[in-house]
Amino acid sequence: MRKLLALLFLIGATFVYGQSNEKLLSIIERIDELNDAYLVANPIWQGEHPEAYVFQKIENQNEKVDKLRPLLTALEQLPDEEMTDNEIINRSILVLQLRNEISEIDYKIYLIPFNAEGGFFNAPSFFLPNLPFTSAADYESYFKWLRTFPDFLAYNQGLMKNGIKEKIQAPKIIVKNVLDLLDTWVNEDPTQHPFYRPVVDIPDQIPANERTQIQNQANEIISKKIIPAYQELREFVSEKYLPTAPKTEGISGIKNGKAYYENRVRHFTTLDITPDSVYATGLAEVARIRAQMDQIIADVEFRGSFADFLAFLRTDPQFYPKTGQELLNRAAWLSKKAEGQLPKLFSKLYSLPFTVEPVPDAIAPKYTGGRYVGGSRSQNKPGIYWVNTYNLSSRTLYTLPALSLHEAVPGHHLQITLASELTDLPDYRANYYISAFGEGWGLYSEYLGEEMGMYETPYELFGRYTYEMWRACRLVVDVGLHYKGWTRQQAIDYMAENTALSLHEVTTEIDRYIGWPGQAVSYKMGELTIKNLRAKATDELGESFDIQAFHDAILRNGSVPLPILEKEIDTYILSQKGN
Repeated sequence: MRKLLALLFLIGATFVYGQSNEKLLSIIERIDELNDAYLVANPIWQGEHPEAYVFQKIENQNEKVDKLRPLLTALEQLPDEEMTDNEIINRSILVLQLRNEISEIDYKIYLIPFNAEGGFFNAPSFFLPNLPFTSAADYESYFKWLRTFPDFLAYNQGLMKNGIKEKIQAPKIIVKNVLDLLDTWVNEDPTQHPFYRPVVDIPDQIPANERTQIQNQANEIISKKIIPAYQELREFVSEKYLPTAPKTEGISGIKNGKAYYENRVRHFTTLDITPDSVYATGLAEVARIRAQMDQIIADVEFRGSFADFLAFLRTDPQFYPKTGQELLNRAAWLSKKAEGQLPKLFSKLYSLPFTVEPVPDAIAPKYTGGRYVGGSRSQNKPGIYWVNTYNLSSRTLYTLPALSLHEAVPGHHLQITLASELTDLPDYRANYYISAFGEGWGLYSEYLGEEMGMYETPYELFGRYTYEMWRACRLVVDVGLHYKGWTRQQAIDYMAENTALSLHEVTTEIDRYIGWPGQAVSYKMGELTIKNLRAKATDELGESFDIQAFHDAILRNGSVPLPILEKEIDTYILSQKGN
């Protein structure tokens, strides 16, 4: 699904509005034409009409890449002095997208269309809750789209078959996760199927007889087309794909895997760095944060080792919610408390509200502790801070303030919503998510929680350092898994020994890193960049440093590559010195 989302920004879109640079415009128009000619399979139904499935053959993908390469080169060679600052940012994001698309095809990673949390087969869990179902016409469009979904499943099954031939497959541990996640989708009771959920609560404005017809129609399509297609997929994964999947848990176990991981580190950090340098940074950060954690243990006068303290946190009932509603209530209260501090730190705030909801049951068992789901003003949908209420004995209350700051405010909801509200940016920039920037901002937001008074007890502060340690450990274990030959158990042990995350969360996280090479390193590298830029601005501006102005400068262009962010802050510092 990560590949799909990246590609969607390159499909059927007008890339730049009102640009003055003719060379840039010409290149973008040619990219547009290519994307119109080489459509990809699209499982996302937007609520207005079903998107037709147009499936690419492998040879077409190679053909497209051969045509994209010279356009990428032309973009990279455009002189900065011939472009405005805004055009330079546009160019940098297009380059990032094109490099990613070319790499995914060069290394044939499209043959693995899923990760530890799912992929093509459970993508509807993420977008169906945000689609409008207000009229009979909405449901008719939904059913028209739903009838074609088995074709999409078959297409991706074909990719996986090619992956077996090419020896480019996900490792066994990820395939086993996929089999677990497929259980919900092969349920033989159509009324319990995820695709039935839009018809459970049909709006009252639709007449009763039509509501009955809608439910009957959903029942028939799911029973006769959807469930059999999922059963066929699950049988293939279990009997054909799993036995041939590699035992090696890192991406280095596939053809050209090590080179691909080097590529992923550059892509996800947006920096020209190596896995070894990331690994070294991780070790240094682990040592620094450990000293802060040790100080808290000393402050609370705990008698025992670091491991004993972690065992205490993982087993004492005071640190765990008794019900899912208690966990949701606490997350909602923390979010509102954080929101009350925002005017001190930001001069510009969002207009779209957010809510707090549990992670959907269909994905909760293999999902992280929380996640942000973007909203839409045009569809009257709020942002959603998802909190995982599955397996409550693994949901630590002392880490909840940090999680809430990261996923809600001032983290993802504030950053993503402000980006979507920038009226002077084309859609592809307003909506494009660069992990190093967005996740770096989320982790920086956890750090801001100290200045906001969000950590009221030593245990909550320890939870904040546990989250920072978690991201530092990612630099070590991600490189270890994918580049240095670590086993899954080595990675689990390292994470468990250095953080107070529950063992369930540790295992879930390690599996996520195995299935998504390189993404995990973006968080800490992005946060370090933002914190370094703040230190630089503070040093150079002295008493004239304004935290609101600094945050506005960080967020004013939406999601950007880190080298662009560094240039923007240099410009901000110069402008402040001139005032």
